[in-house]
Amino acid sequence: MRQLEQPGHINPGIAIANKIKQEEKDAKIIFIGTTRGLENDLVERAGYQLKTINAYGLSKKLSIDNIKKMYKTLKGYEEAKKIIKEFKPDIVIGTGGYICGATISAAHSLKIPTMLHESNSFPGKAVKMLRKKTNTILVSFSDAIPRIQGAKNVVYTGTPVKIKKKDYSINEKDRILKEVGLNQLKPIVLISGGSQGAQKINEAVLDIIKNKLNKNYQIIWATGPKQFDILKKDLRENHIDINSVEGIKMVQYIYNMEEMMNISNLSIGRAGAMTVTEIANLGKPSILVPLPNVSHDHQLYNAKVLEKLGATKIILNDELTGKILNNAIEEIVLDKNKMEEMGKNASKIAVNDAEKKIYQEIKKLI
Repeated sequence: MRQLEQPGHINPGIAIANKIKQEEKDAKIIFIGTTRGLENDLVERAGYQLKTINAYGLSKKLSIDNIKKMYKTLKGYEEAKKIIKEFKPDIVIGTGGYICGATISAAHSLKIPTMLHESNSFPGKAVKMLRKKTNTILVSFSDAIPRIQGAKNVVYTGTPVKIKKKDYSINEKDRILKEVGLNQLKPIVLISGGSQGAQKINEAVLDIIKNKLNKNYQIIWATGPKQFDILKKDLRENHIDINSVEGIKMVQYIYNMEEMMNISNLSIGRAGAMTVTEIANLGKPSILVPLPNVSHDHQLYNAKVLEKLGATKIILNDELTGKILNNAIEEIVLDKNKMEEMGKNASKIAVNDAEKKIYQEIKKLI
């Protein structure tokens, strides 16, 4: 099989490529991306070749800058067409983002089978624009299906994620927690705003620590590298040495996220598609603070997938404070039945074999 991947959500794209290589050792796979995105690091690190084209997200606003971007994106269509002609793929797969426009359109014009994977509950512009050209659209959440009108074929497969559910023994949990200076005597609350951190969430956690509100639970707090030193300085100015505060571990980034998510009792963060999928697959109760001002409020729609099941508590970004967050945490972690019920409810949308389902759809299309 010769497959061309267009990575919008990069990690799902890599996971799909890895599954194909696992099933078909001789498969040839390349990625198309831009020179600006994370794909420049992640794709080659995963062992795949990346070819780049011009592609930009376009706004409705008429400006010289937007006209220039439109011209470059049209040029990107020809660049994608040239790459596809040279590579001669059996299928072209897009995983979201504006680069899909050029790549999927070019493949369609060359009569090559195309597939799109939509990770969010509310489909993005690329999927809506390309729905009639694309042979198969795969979705992460069943809620997305009625929002894709006029598509040829929509299939609910879930999204491939790195983090999997694991059952650790008491001794294994003790070891993991000791490494971060915590224990199993009080509930563990995992707080992360993603790899870059989330300022509003960090400010709320800062408020909790300053006011010593976390008496009934422990915190593993990933601030993001850019905000770590600023937050530590703020705490020092309030005469708080975070390294000496019992029941709190503050880090820039969590490298063993699979372990931390599995041993935690409650997960708090944004509502990106990957985060929501991981929470569901692990069956964890959560508090989600959707990132505002993103296309179609897609993080809010992602969070609502869990909320309607009774699996999460949504706090809007503008409404988030330390007191509100602490109250929400205590309402969940101090009620073991509630925690268990929320976790079970989250599991109702778990799809643990997403890679397998996606590969089956690829084989059908080819």
